[in-house]
Amino acid sequence: MPTHLLNWFAGWVLILLGFLSGSLIGLYFHEENFLGGYTSFRRRIIRLGHIALVALGMMNVLYSISPWPTAAQWQSRAASVAFLGGGVAMPAVCFLTGWHATPSTMQLPVSP
Repeated sequence: MPTHLLNWFAGWVLILLGFLSGSLIGLYFHEENFLGGYTSFRRRIIRLGHIALVALGMMNVLYSISPWPTAAQWQSRAASVAFLGGGVAMPAVCFLTGWHATPSTMQLPVSP
């Protein structure tokens, strides 16, 4: 049984959303000018958002089954919130940047 249930369920939801977004993107991969072409910033950042959903979902699932820190410790709650926040924020910023196509939006997750 997972130690951190919220991360367990959120991780699987993120993975499912990653697969669904990848399927949607894959429907149009053969079109040469889809989202500005294969090497366009918009297309690359949207692909990064799709991969971020799956990868950060896996990180949440792996964290959920880790035995340490125990669920009662404050470090556990902090790590749980950080994994959940990153799992939502990174793909959201990638997709929003691809939709609006301004590279300056990507500075948000790494700003001090």
